[in-house]
Amino acid sequence: MPIEKINGVGIRYEDTGTPGPPLVLVHGSWGSHHNWDLVAPLLAGSFRVISYDRRGHSESERLPGPGSIHEDVADLAALIEHFELAPAYVAGNSFGAIITLRLAFTRPELLKAFACHEPPLVALIDDDPKVGPIAAEVGRRLAAVVEKLAAGDDAGGARLFVETVAMGPGMWDKLPPALQNTFVENGPTYLDECRDPDQLSVDLEKVRTIVNPALITHGDTSPPMFPAIAAIVASSIPDAEEILFPGAGHVPHTTHPNEYVGALTAFFAKHS
Repeated sequence: MPIEKINGVGIRYEDTGTPGPPLVLVHGSWGSHHNWDLVAPLLAGSFRVISYDRRGHSESERLPGPGSIHEDVADLAALIEHFELAPAYVAGNSFGAIITLRLAFTRPELLKAFACHEPPLVALIDDDPKVGPIAAEVGRRLAAVVEKLAAGDDAGGARLFVETVAMGPGMWDKLPPALQNTFVENGPTYLDECRDPDQLSVDLEKVRTIVNPALITHGDTSPPMFPAIAAIVASSIPDAEEILFPGAGHVPHTTHPNEYVGALTAFFAKHS
């Protein structure tokens, strides 16, 4: 169980150690490095793949007191520097995509190119007459999740998140017990993320300064707010590429691993 002290926090990580340029994978909320288990072996054919549990998640250290997305960005930068990976490829999913995007405009020298799948930057569409109401409804559902988590009901909050926000009614009972446990154990960290005022926003003026090659992806079965957010982000980054995964949703690396790996490998090969 490799753990390193990175940016002052004990970080659990996996490193394939395979030949090839380094690729760091950044998971989303409620998750762990195991989110990448289906794609890491496939990507290891072309890259040295490093995945990790973000601070407060699963086997990484959970510090007392409130955290922030800025700490997550600093952790990612420190991890790249700690293992001397720069310039590295980075791929982030969901909240991990926001972290990756923020790293691109704060520490561009650490990146060779990056990929973001469906960053939940809801603040970008608050005023959109078409999808703004959808985002507002998601906000109301998340408020109910937060209420349960704040009351100490991590299992109830996790179930409510899965069934009303992420996957749909009845899906909780279909999840493997190990995945259910991952959700439950990371409930307190998700509550902490929800209390961060900067968690779901980004300064588009800073996004427009990004110089690294960027791939912005989304799935056609995801909630309508995600394509709208992806379009805004992609259009704000000079020369960014945008890819749609047919039949996929918010986690294509678990539902469509071959397609996801193919897209990342092809994009990063163009920017080797």
